[in-house]
Amino acid sequence: MVSGEQVEVDGRRLNLSNLGKNLYPEFTKGEVIDYYARIAPVMLPHLKDRPATRIRWPEGVDGGKFFEKNAPSHTPDWVRTAEIPTPGSSSGRETADFVVVDDLPTLVWCANLAALELHVPQWKVGPRGKQHAPDLVVFDLDPGEPATIVEACEVAVLLRDVLAEDGFDSYPKTSGKKGLHLYVPIKEPNDAARTSEYAKAAAQRLASEHPDLVVARMEKRLRKGKIFVDWSQNNPAKTTVAPYSLRAAPSPSVSAPLDWDELGSCRDATDLVFSPDEVLARVERDGDLLEPLLVGRRRALP
Repeated sequence: MVSGEQVEVDGRRLNLSNLGKNLYPEFTKGEVIDYYARIAPVMLPHLKDRPATRIRWPEGVDGGKFFEKNAPSHTPDWVRTAEIPTPGSSSGRETADFVVVDDLPTLVWCANLAALELHVPQWKVGPRGKQHAPDLVVFDLDPGEPATIVEACEVAVLLRDVLAEDGFDSYPKTSGKKGLHLYVPIKEPNDAARTSEYAKAAAQRLASEHPDLVVARMEKRLRKGKIFVDWSQNNPAKTTVAPYSLRAAPSPSVSAPLDWDELGSCRDATDLVFSPDEVLARVERDGDLLEPLLVGRRRALP
């Protein structure tokens, strides 16, 4: 592939650069852009209206990374941004102009900047930038060695049953690394404090019922051989890697939606590791397994 070229994406002109550069040992920047362009039909609805934190690896996964919340000075004027409060930011700013990845040109633009990972909150912004209440609850199931995603699958099923007792449906995806994420669509109105409170209570209940398998406290010393059910990502200042996002690793992996049968049949940590091509094939076969987060029924928190 040539080192750079100008392309038109849905009416927007983009200058793509260094397309043959390896961002992974055997996966080029051009291939990263191609993956995001092809996965866009199912990924963009999960990014829409959510201010994105972009994690960029300009020199690839073997080089340094940086988190980018504020839109860079060279951001095209057609890229949607939203001014969001960032109290306590290390930059000293009280707000940041977040990029909102609502369309294919913006997604390709991010990929061209080596933003391998896109992370979003559990809430949206309105057309004039108003921050809405959370519409999702998320749990991050993080294995402490020697536990793996196999044990995380077991905990996910237990957590699904706890949530179902409150009338909630839940939907899993891989983190793209070693753990799982479990999403619950919720009905507004609610507030972030209530969302975090509910998630914390569910995690603590699970830990009390399965103390040999589950921990809900933050201290890392408690996590060995257990699954940490991290409820804290419901804090409105925190984000979770978006569905279908690439992850930085020796080989490109994807935060991939799953069905519950796959969790039940997982016997090895490698069973739920998916490459970009595998995820594209899964979507072609199964569609978007997380579509219920967009169009499914929602219940209010108890």
